[in-house]
Amino acid sequence: MAHTFQRARSEEQRAQRRRAILDTAASMLTEMPVSQVSLNELSRRVGLAKSNVLRYFESREAVLLDLLDVAWREWTEYLEGALASDIDARAPLRERGDQVAAVLAASLADRPVLCDLTSSQAAVLERNVSPDVAAEFKRTAIANVGKLAALVRAHVPELSEQDAPRFAAYCVLTAGAIWTHTQPSAAMLAAYEADPSLAAMRIDFAPSLREVLEVGLSGLLARASG
Repeated sequence: MAHTFQRARSEEQRAQRRRAILDTAASMLTEMPVSQVSLNELSRRVGLAKSNVLRYFESREAVLLDLLDVAWREWTEYLEGALASDIDARAPLRERGDQVAAVLAASLADRPVLCDLTSSQAAVLERNVSPDVAAEFKRTAIANVGKLAALVRAHVPELSEQDAPRFAAYCVLTAGAIWTHTQPSAAMLAAYEADPSLAAMRIDFAPSLREVLEVGLSGLLARASG
């Protein structure tokens, strides 16, 4: 439902406008992929002229980068409890590592909006923003990767302080890449249906991500021990 706003005259009102824009964009992402979210439709739904939306966010991409940061922080907050409940601290190292990979993959699979935003980050979302917005996003991204690294290392302390951020970064990059390949177009779906032999090219997100994370974590641990 579109909102109707009077002109914002205070910091509190401006914050409310920004929140309404972000909430509306988040709602749109539950209905459509990132590629279909337009500034025109966002403006219409939020009840502001496009020029007024641009008073609060310099571009569509700036809105979506803000949402990406929110989604990553919500995910890491969830992980704190999920890892604590699903990881057996008494299990052997390899088993604990596989448990961590399973929690990460399953929880990302449950967050398609986060995965879609992540897959669009470098190629789309970072392309139409100012240096100031880009720098601020990267600062928050570094903090989010650091939080993820700390959560993983709490359950796999054998992972070094240097390798934990590497693994966290692998997780982010791999999730975005695999997500892109698990969202086939209508033409690809029709091709798979017409020729079942092509089905081997289809990728399931959660199992694929879990396998890559298992191998990546095992590799880092093996290199360190070697």
